[in-house]
Amino acid sequence: MGDVTKLLQLIQFSDSALPVGAFTFSNGLESAIQKGVVHNAASLREFVFTATRQSATLDGIALLTAHRAAMAADMGMIIAADHASYQRKLNEETRTMSVRMGRKLGELGQHLVAGGMLADWNTMIRNATTPGTFPIGFALVTSGFGIDARQAFAAHQYGVASMILGAALRLMRVTFLDTQAILLEVNATAGETYEQIHTDTLDDMRSFAPVADILAAVHLKAHLRMFMN
Repeated sequence: MGDVTKLLQLIQFSDSALPVGAFTFSNGLESAIQKGVVHNAASLREFVFTATRQSATLDGIALLTAHRAAMAADMGMIIAADHASYQRKLNEETRTMSVRMGRKLGELGQHLVAGGMLADWNTMIRNATTPGTFPIGFALVTSGFGIDARQAFAAHQYGVASMILGAALRLMRVTFLDTQAILLEVNATAGETYEQIHTDTLDDMRSFAPVADILAAVHLKAHLRMFMN
């Protein structure tokens, strides 16, 4: 039953209902719709694939680095990955989204995984030694439950896509049939994406999607907003 338990733990922490505030963010989709970049199921699909590619080569690398560091009890590398994830986000809203969700996940994770590196990480967040980004929190929680890095990466990718698609149902004329089809297609790419980046280091982190970054910057000063990001 050990594998089943780990599977259920992974499902729990990748669930959109996890109380870390994911439902308050659209990952830039709100501005994309307002500006006409996303206007139907096809353009929504392209937006989601862009976001998950960004996630893989930026936060995904940080997550895998932190997961390996947690397994080796290397707090220095965990903190380095946390700073790298925070500093490589070009816009304020994305940084805000990551640390708000990350700190909530850290608090929840420490409550469920008593002691260990999560407790030390949360203390360092409170002391302003490290920012507390979501992918690092996710790495610490999943490693604490003995969930392997590949599965943690896949679940993180799923979370990015499901966050955007959940927001899409509230923001535009799209059906749950459309969003579930897109999510299934995204999920099918997780294994291949992992193979492409799993040996990358923090120096290899990259994220080139200028339109997405501009849309996030536009959202910061929007007069009408449903989502925080």
